[in-house]
Amino acid sequence: MKHSPLISNDAVVFGILMGLLALVFYTSKLEHKGFKKFYSVVPALLLCYFIPALLNTFGVISGEQSALYPMASRYLLPASLVLLTIGIDIKSLRRLGGKSVLIFFAGTIGVILGGPIAMAITGVLFPESLYFEGEETWRGLATIAGSWIGGGANQAAMLEVFGSGKSLFGQMIAVDVLIGNIWTGVLLFGITRNKAINKWLRADDSSIVELEQRVEQMKLEQGAMKSGVSPWIQVLGVAFAFTAISHLGGDWLAPWFAENYPASASYSLTSTFFWIVIIATTLGMVASFTPLRKLENSGASDIGTVFLYVLVATIGMNMNLKALVNSPVFFLTGIIWMLVHITVLLIVARWIKAPYFFVAVGSQANIGGAASAPVVAGFFNKFLAPVGVLLAVLGYAVGTYGAYICGLLMQAVFHFLR
Repeated sequence: MKHSPLISNDAVVFGILMGLLALVFYTSKLEHKGFKKFYSVVPALLLCYFIPALLNTFGVISGEQSALYPMASRYLLPASLVLLTIGIDIKSLRRLGGKSVLIFFAGTIGVILGGPIAMAITGVLFPESLYFEGEETWRGLATIAGSWIGGGANQAAMLEVFGSGKSLFGQMIAVDVLIGNIWTGVLLFGITRNKAINKWLRADDSSIVELEQRVEQMKLEQGAMKSGVSPWIQVLGVAFAFTAISHLGGDWLAPWFAENYPASASYSLTSTFFWIVIIATTLGMVASFTPLRKLENSGASDIGTVFLYVLVATIGMNMNLKALVNSPVFFLTGIIWMLVHITVLLIVARWIKAPYFFVAVGSQANIGGAASAPVVAGFFNKFLAPVGVLLAVLGYAVGTYGAYICGLLMQAVFHFLR
């Protein structure tokens, strides 16, 4: 049964979220010794994520009943992608090399292997977990594989292919969202320990450092930041005009592919959100070769980053920590599954000496998809958000195949253990 939250008015909820963001940023900049010590342990970014989660968990607000996340993901995310890509140095991005792709596929393999390994462990320890209300659990777990390699469309494809029941699927959605969101929080926390993690990975992050230096040099060459209403209106006008074009394109392309090439659903080509993200990123990258690139000197990337923080807060308000007590065995399966994914990622990253940036973005491109991969990338460096988008698109392309293989492996584990 769904319970009404204490505060259901989205205008009030949005005000609370913005107030929390303002409070976190204000206190994180204070010179007070206590605040400095607190924020040296708990990153400000993590609070922007978990405080809304706690409010949702204890029924103060409800992410499920709110329209704020759809608003942020459909309006602010594409606008942010435009603003973060419009001033980017494309040549420098190309110099990042192929390690990001290798790490992405390591994460994919970690998900494919993690499913059957986690199911085997919990199946041996808790044999009753092999069934849920008389239904074979592996059918529902396969839908998580679709989500964790690709996204919602790949998850829906696995639902159709393996035929999970609605009740079981509902349990798996909870595991998917909670475990995935907790892992996102861990990745964001890791950003504040980036140097230490890179040292452990023996990583060479010179290409990323070089990009950051080029961005700083570009800003110096452009001169002082323009302020005032007119420059900001221009920035917002371009951002939301391109967002509107992205929505128009998505509204036309998704139904066209669904009608003419229904099999393309496996690649998310029938998803409107997929096209919104792709078109917005493409428009921003094309604009970076035009005079519109000068909008960066009017605060384009800063405004885009603000949009990302709002998105982070709305993502956080969709996490309910109480869900852990409803089906603890399924969540244990999800935790083990995620640990396998992480282990494979770290082994490969240390082997090829890949920096933490590639680990975090490659993992999130698998687990979170286009809605959160650019968020994680953007918090390393706001000009790196497109890397998250590109890897998430790769996840959409391979998600159905990888999830199908994972589903078959879990089916084999089920037949072995029952």
